Amino acid sequence: MLGGEASWDDPLAEHADFLREFVSTRGVQTNEVQRSWVLLPCVLRACELLGADEVDVVELGPSAGLNLVWDRYRYAYAEGDWGSEDSPLRLTGSEESPVPARLLALEPRVTRRVGIDRAPIDVTTDDGARLLECFVWAGQDERMERLEHAIEVVRADPPRLVRGDLADELPSVFENRPTIVFQTAVFPYLSAETRAAVRAELERAPAPVAFVAAGRPRDRDHGWGMRIELYPGAVREFAGHADFHGAWLDYSL
Repeated sequence: MLGGEASWDDPLAEHADFLREFVSTRGVQTNEVQRSWVLLPCVLRACELLGADEVDVVELGPSAGLNLVWDRYRYAYAEGDWGSEDSPLRLTGSEESPVPARLLALEPRVTRRVGIDRAPIDVTTDDGARLLECFVWAGQDERMERLEHAIEVVRADPPRLVRGDLADELPSVFENRPTIVFQTAVFPYLSAETRAAVRAELERAPAPVAFVAAGRPRDRDHGWGMRIELYPGAVREFAGHADFHGAWLDYSL
C-alpha cells in the first residue's frame, strides 16, 4: 500500500510471496520520535551535570536516528517552549509535574551525533522510509504525521549510523569531548552481560559521559523510570517517570 503496489481491499493471497519474504527477513523496527519530548529534559539536565554547552551525542539502538536529531525539533512544555521555531515538527505531551524553566533556558550545541544499531534504517531512501511507516498502526494519523516530519528533518542532515554490537562499537565512536549517551527501548532486549559491557565502556570513555536511560519505574506498574548516570563513577540520578511512547512525563529533578 505505501509503495502504491497494493490496497487495503486486496486479498492477502495476492501478495503471499511478498508477505512471506517480508515477515521472514524483517524484524519489527520502530522509531517513535515522540520519545524525544520526554528525553529532552533529561538531556538538558545531563548537560547541566556535565557543565557543558557543547556535547557529542550517541544513541544506543537508534533505528533510523529520528531521536538523534532531538535538537532540531520544537517542544512545548508548561514552563515554555524549546527549540527552533522553524522546525516542521512540534512535540508536546502531558506533564504530571512541570519541567523546570531553568532547563528550558539551556541551549547546548551538538558537536557530533552517532547511533549504533544491529540493523539501522536509512530513511534517506524511499524503502527505508516505507519500512518505518509500515510499522505504524492503521488509523494512527497523528503518529504517521510526526514520523513524516521527523524523516524530513533527518533527510536534511542525516546522523551517522553504525551497524554492529553496542558494546563492541561504543569505544570507536567516543572522542575526547563531553558526551551524552542515551537509550530508551533497547536495553530490555540485551543480555545482562551486554548491558554490563556497555557500562564498562562508559567508565573507560576518554571524556566525561552522561548516560540517559529508560528503565524500570519506581513505585509504579506502568511506564519508564528515567535515570541519568555520570561517568566515570556511575553516579546516578533518578529523573522521573515517562510513558513508553512519550505521551506523558513526570519529571522530578
